[in-house]
Amino acid sequence: MSWQSEHIWIELITGSRKISNFCWAFILFLSSLGFLFVGTSSYLGSNWISFFPQGIVMSFYGISGLFISSYLWCTISWNVGSGYDRFDRREGIVCIFRWGFPGKNRRIFLRFLLKDIQSIRIEVKEGIYARRVLYMDIRGQGSIPLTLTDDNLIPREIEQKAAELAYFLRVPLEVFC
Repeated sequence: MSWQSEHIWIELITGSRKISNFCWAFILFLSSLGFLFVGTSSYLGSNWISFFPQGIVMSFYGISGLFISSYLWCTISWNVGSGYDRFDRREGIVCIFRWGFPGKNRRIFLRFLLKDIQSIRIEVKEGIYARRVLYMDIRGQGSIPLTLTDDNLIPREIEQKAAELAYFLRVPLEVFC
């Protein structure tokens, strides 16, 4: 989602509050409860589910799944990775803001001058795990990713987004395959 005027471009970043993350956290939570139930019933000698005799191993899988599920629920509730990219041609400043994990560095805020931007770069890796990422190359700072690696944008969408941003910032566009 983005908003654009003549001098300002704001791109909102979703973060970890995606439907797929909710689904995986919910599925993992329910399945780990099932593993824990089977392991506990087998350990106690109950005949609820008699075809699984490995009580300790099943309980271990259930507890491990609950830990991983709680990690996913925490990242969803903290909305890790969300934020915005703000490009202001009038002031000549680029602001990149992201939410991180709780602690001293929870707020990640980067500011750059527009004149320090060398280019907008698209990096494409095709294959089984195809990946298309949009980067902003900053003089003396390296590359900063502007899209998430799991966005899975189709080639036309990322090319259009990169071309519009490069035109707005008046910098060259590079493509690496």
